[in-house]
Amino acid sequence: MPILNKDMTLCISLSGRPSNLGTRFHNYLYEQLGLNFIYKAFSTEDIAAAIAGVRGLGIRGCSVSMPFKEAVIELVDELEESARAIESVNTIVNDNGVLTASNTDYEAVASLLETHKVDPASSVLVRGSGGMAKAVVAAFRGAGFEDLMVLARNEVAGRALAEKYGYRWVGADPEPGHQVLVNVTPLGMTGDQSDELSFGIEHIAQATTVFDVVAFPAETPLIREARAQQVPVITGAEVVALQAARQFERYTGIALSDEQVREASEFSRAQI
Repeated sequence: MPILNKDMTLCISLSGRPSNLGTRFHNYLYEQLGLNFIYKAFSTEDIAAAIAGVRGLGIRGCSVSMPFKEAVIELVDELEESARAIESVNTIVNDNGVLTASNTDYEAVASLLETHKVDPASSVLVRGSGGMAKAVVAAFRGAGFEDLMVLARNEVAGRALAEKYGYRWVGADPEPGHQVLVNVTPLGMTGDQSDELSFGIEHIAQATTVFDVVAFPAETPLIREARAQQVPVITGAEVVALQAARQFERYTGIALSDEQVREASEFSRAQI
């Protein structure tokens, strides 16, 4: 990485629970490609002030994670369709003080459904109703899935998300039998909820695909149990790598190869 200098371009992430994944992913690629960029993760209790800093300091790019994906909408100047349609942002690009927001989570999930050949005729159960859940549910609808249920304790948010896309909402665990299980909650994430299983054993046993968007650790209790039962999985590691690659392209204008994404993803998870 170049020595810090006045011409270096800064990109950041804003998250309630920041990790080194994005920092290592982006900085690895900056070094590999000889770019005069640097990436740093931050947390904040004042998202409005943080976004004002992005604008005022000329920070080139900003990744946005929970719990700020919706709050930043009113703080930017323009919304790409991916963010406008689902009312959730995970990426901001600063072009000379004009902040444009998009959602590369949506793009990543849509790509993974295609790559893993998940059958659109499958019944789907999605646990969660926050900003990332919006991206996930929208991606399933965009991929042609007709039978999907949103499982969320927050009835207002859960019902609104489900009904927006013509799906159903439920406030408590339904009977097992859904073919695709998707966790879009912090259950299983490193921290206080790291040991929690987001779906019951019987639900997992009857599934044909288990999808956990939790990025760290990649092997959540849900993913470990699914592997033990030989159920195909899609991991949060895959999601975070693809969405980060889309962000990288927006920040730098450089399209990455599959090999570059794989190498950066592996590096980002090493020794963390």
